[in-house]
Amino acid sequence: MYFIIPLALSFYVSWRFKSKAKKYSEIGLSNHMTGAEIAQQMLNDNGIYDVKIVSADGQLSDHYNPQNKTVNLSQDVYYGRSVLAAAVAAHECGHAVQHAKAYAWLNFRSAIVPIVSVTSGYLQWILLGGVLLINTFPALLLIGIVLFSLTTLFSLITLPVEFDASSRALAWLDTSGIVRKDEHELSKDALRWAASTYVVAAIASIATLLYYLQIYAGRRD
Repeated sequence: MYFIIPLALSFYVSWRFKSKAKKYSEIGLSNHMTGAEIAQQMLNDNGIYDVKIVSADGQLSDHYNPQNKTVNLSQDVYYGRSVLAAAVAAHECGHAVQHAKAYAWLNFRSAIVPIVSVTSGYLQWILLGGVLLINTFPALLLIGIVLFSLTTLFSLITLPVEFDASSRALAWLDTSGIVRKDEHELSKDALRWAASTYVVAAIASIATLLYYLQIYAGRRD
C-alpha cells in the first residue's frame, strides 16, 4: 500500500509532464528568441555576469551547477524558440539568481549533496542486507534507515528550491516582456507540471522511508 499510490502518481505526473513538454516545445515564441538568449538576458537583468550558459546533452537534462556556475540547457532548450524553451531557461536561471542571493534552501541542499551522492551508490545494498538480516543484525537496517532519511530530507529540501526558482522565472518573464500574456500562462503550466515531478518524488521517498521503518519496528516488537 505504501508504494501503490506514489507509484501510480509518479507514472501519471511523469506522463503528463512529458506530454506538456512536447506540446509546449511545438509552440513558438512571438519574439523568436532562443532559450540561450533568454537565459543570458535574465542573468544580465539580475546583474549576474559570472555564470556561463552551455549546451548539454540529453533531453530534459537542464540544470544549474553551483559548483562551476553554469546554466546547462539541453539542446532543445538552448537552441529552441518555444514556450517550453523560455520557461525552462528562465527556471534554471532562477537557480543562478538563488545562488547569487545566497538563498538559504539552495545553500542547505548544496551542503548535503556530497553526503547523498556518496551514500546513494551502496544505500540499496545496505537496506537489502538489513531486511535479509533483520532477525540477526537489525542494526544494519537501522543504519540504512538513517542514511535513507538523508535522501528523503534532500527530496523535501528540493521542493522550496524548485518552487522558488519557478516563481523567480515567471516573475521575470512577466516584468521583462519576454513573453506575451498567453505565453506566460503556458510557461506557468509547464513549470507547474515540472514541479509536480519533485512533489511526487518526495512523496515516494517518504513512503519508502515509512516502509522500512515499519519493518524495523516490527522486528523490535
